[in-house]
Order: sequence, then C-alpha cells, then structure tokens
Amino acid sequence: MLSALSKWLVDPRRNPLASMHMKAISNRLRKFGLRYDDLYDPMFDLDIKEALKRLPREIVDARNQRLKRAIDLSMKHDELPEELQAMQTPYRSYLQEMLTLVKKERAEREALGALPLYQRTLP
Repeated sequence: MLSALSKWLVDPRRNPLASMHMKAISNRLRKFGLRYDDLYDPMFDLDIKEALKRLPREIVDARNQRLKRAIDLSMKHDELPEELQAMQTPYRSYLQEMLTLVKKERAEREALGALPLYQRTLP
C-alpha cells in the first residue's frame, strides 16, 4: 500500500502535482541552461565522483561549461535568451547509467567483503 502510494506521488504521468513540480524544475533549469544531472555534487557523494571520472572527457567538459555559464548568469541576475532556452534539454540524462553501474559495483564489492575502491568519507 505504501509503496504504491509513494510511486503514485512521484510519477508525473499519474499525479498532476508531480507534473507541475517537474515543469517548474524544467523551466528553472532551462533559464540557466542546466541539466538535472548537473545538480549532483561530486563532493557530497563519492559514487557521483567516481561516475564522473568514468565518463568521457567531452561530457565532463560540457557539464563544467554548463555549470560555469549558470554561475555567471546567476551572478549577473540574468537568464539565457528565449531562443537558447527553447533548445535546452534539462531531463536528458548523461550520468544515471554510469551512476547505476558504480552503485551496483560498490554493492557487489560490499557483498563479497572486498575493500572499497575509494574511502567513503564526506568533506
């Protein structure tokens, strides 16, 4: 019962409030030219840091460029022009596949009793 309710709450196709929230997040990300995966902080979660290390250099460079542009726009209290906002794809994922793989590998290593690949400490 609780699982079905929680799935309904977060599914934007079934819950109109989740759909409204997703549209609001999408509009906010478009204004700064970001993708949803850009919001993940590699300093907070070492799985994300490992996943970013494994991605191709071009993807990481594009991510860093989007973050720099968003910081610059934010500091100037400005937004992207409308024609550039229309070209943005905020929910096009580039990190989720690799992040899932890293988490699966970490869980497998823990299940086998192996030492972790990296120290799991937070800053």
